[in-house]
Amino acid sequence: MNIITCIKQVPASSKVEVDPETGVLIRDGNNVKMNPYDLYALETAYQVKSMSEECRIHSVTMGPPSAKSVLEEALYMGSDEATLISDRRFAGADVLATAYTLSQLIEHIHDYELIICGKQTTDGDTAQVGPEIAEFLSIPHVPYVKEIIDVKDKTILVRSAYDDYDELVEVAFPCLITVEKGLNVPRLPSYKRRIEKQDYKIKTVTMRNLKDKNPDNYGLNGSPTQVDEIFPPTKRTDSIKIEGSSDELSKSIVEILQESRFL
Repeated sequence: MNIITCIKQVPASSKVEVDPETGVLIRDGNNVKMNPYDLYALETAYQVKSMSEECRIHSVTMGPPSAKSVLEEALYMGSDEATLISDRRFAGADVLATAYTLSQLIEHIHDYELIICGKQTTDGDTAQVGPEIAEFLSIPHVPYVKEIIDVKDKTILVRSAYDDYDELVEVAFPCLITVEKGLNVPRLPSYKRRIEKQDYKIKTVTMRNLKDKNPDNYGLNGSPTQVDEIFPPTKRTDSIKIEGSSDELSKSIVEILQESRFL
């Protein structure tokens, strides 16, 4: 079995800068980390590998050259291969253009049975990229996976968690799943694997390597949604002291919430 894990480099804190012209986050390789949900996706891939014979794991990410650091982390955790897809024409992509770019990369890699993504990223929280990749590849997908129950020759059985119920789903390969936090305990990068992988060269793919070379389908050009305005939230510490009886207090609180448009 061949597994592809999609991972992403995200800001390590809330102190991020925004490009005033494009309205997108400035990603310069500083103060970044692997998306937390992707750590669970990687560990899930390693667990599936332990349940299957002759399994290889290929980690991929989209971003600037500095995003190779998360691929190195994935290699030191247990991935067998890693590929970065990077091109200035991919900059400013929304979730749809990002998913399309990653689907083109996966078609370029071609050899896979299972794709594993984290449920969402901490810098976007849309939870859309994984399912959209599956739609572009025309393969089935299962979101919100909280447990891998069984891996067979042609199918995988998982438990998917929704708001009010769990669902057991057996899906045929090739397929894509997105995983929840808490599915497992992600391992730490191994010093031994770092030594073993010190001569490994992470592959880089650009638009010229893809089947679709039309720049209108990538980055800002290929994004049907545009950010109108984005800015860091203003931190406020204003406080109001309310005094009176319980009835007076409750009435005052309701009025304040209504004035603030919370009610």
